[in-house]
Amino acid sequence: MKYQIVPVTAFSQNCTLLWCEKTNEAAIVDPGGDAEKIKHAVADAGILVKQILLTHGHLDHVGAAAELAEHYQVPIIGPQIEDAFWLEGLPAQSRMFGLEECAPLTPSRWLQEGDEVSVGETTLAVFHCPGHTPGHIVFFDAESRLAQVGDVIFNGGVGRTDFPQGDHQALIASIKNKLLPLGDDVTFIPGHGPMSTLGHERKTNPFLREDAAIW
Repeated sequence: MKYQIVPVTAFSQNCTLLWCEKTNEAAIVDPGGDAEKIKHAVADAGILVKQILLTHGHLDHVGAAAELAEHYQVPIIGPQIEDAFWLEGLPAQSRMFGLEECAPLTPSRWLQEGDEVSVGETTLAVFHCPGHTPGHIVFFDAESRLAQVGDVIFNGGVGRTDFPQGDHQALIASIKNKLLPLGDDVTFIPGHGPMSTLGHERKTNPFLREDAAIW
């Protein structure tokens, strides 16, 4: 599995191009905006977009999904259905951030814990990791030891939980019970900021200490 991070929007969101080296078939993960920039990155990489993958329903992760799905004539897959209210509320999210209005979105397929998504000959495992949003999911390629974690965990931090239906305890449980057991050698691409490894975060992330405050 190869990847390229394409930072988009004023939120510096890490849209990611994932593709299978054998087939050149690709997925665009969390296209938060700047559709033209993403299209240029796809063209420069010479890859074949087959699907749009969403980790969760926040505007800064889905803002260009509909436009790109129409442009490439591909399905939008994910997140988990408990984020439906976020996708239905995209117009309100747009107004809240003072951005151009984004129409409501319904994916071609909702995902849930235990599902798998194929990108060419590569299989991504799906983990339901609520907390930042109730329907947040993570994509994991066991072969390359790479995870797309959205806004669950960051280098030195974790996702915000002060949004509607956010839950800090659920977020920490998702990280400790689902992500950390994948192994210290797993590299992850977060929704914002630099990449890290689960091992580094397990040892150094202040939010994962046993004495960390539970909000």
